[in-house]
Amino acid sequence: MQPDWKGVSPDTIGQAQTVAGRDYVVLMIDMFGTGYGDKPKTQPELAAGMRAVHQDLPFTLACGSKGYDALLAEANALGLIDPAKKAAIGYCAGGGFALEQARAGADFKGVVVFHVTNPNPVVAATPCNIKGRVLAIHGSADPITPKLMIDALEDELTKANVDWQLMMFGGAVHSFCDPTANAGPTRYDEKLCRKSYMLMRDFFAETL
Repeated sequence: MQPDWKGVSPDTIGQAQTVAGRDYVVLMIDMFGTGYGDKPKTQPELAAGMRAVHQDLPFTLACGSKGYDALLAEANALGLIDPAKKAAIGYCAGGGFALEQARAGADFKGVVVFHVTNPNPVVAATPCNIKGRVLAIHGSADPITPKLMIDALEDELTKANVDWQLMMFGGAVHSFCDPTANAGPTRYDEKLCRKSYMLMRDFFAETL
């Protein structure tokens, strides 16, 4: 799992626990460094941290791959997972990071992104080598990632012959699965969040 711009924090750990339920093991990658998510940050601080990762594609791919390999090896050694059934989940900025890993050929059978920030390649004309299926769950009124960006993602996936699906919630803005989002362009919606997890579970039941 790639969390949002808060990194590994009590909020995002709670999201991972909700996603896991009793059916999945969720391994969360820290793209921002040890201790980053331990204390609250202002929105400008969060934005700066997110941009530093997003704009450095080699770092995004190397850090994501290293974390993925380390977490997978540990979980496999403990007998916690079926290594043939691997998927990626990303929230907001984490959705963009997960998509970059998938584009680079990571062996995910499925990728699910929630109200994704930066859905398009940070480097123009990046080859799309996504091997698994993709489900994007988004809000039609999201001002942070407007429809033109989602249209571009759809076009990219279609041209690459990826098996993709998009669920667009009418009137929803950004961060509808983040219980801490409560103002302006970011707003939690318990009903849509619950529906999102149902869609995700159905998608994984068909995919994994």
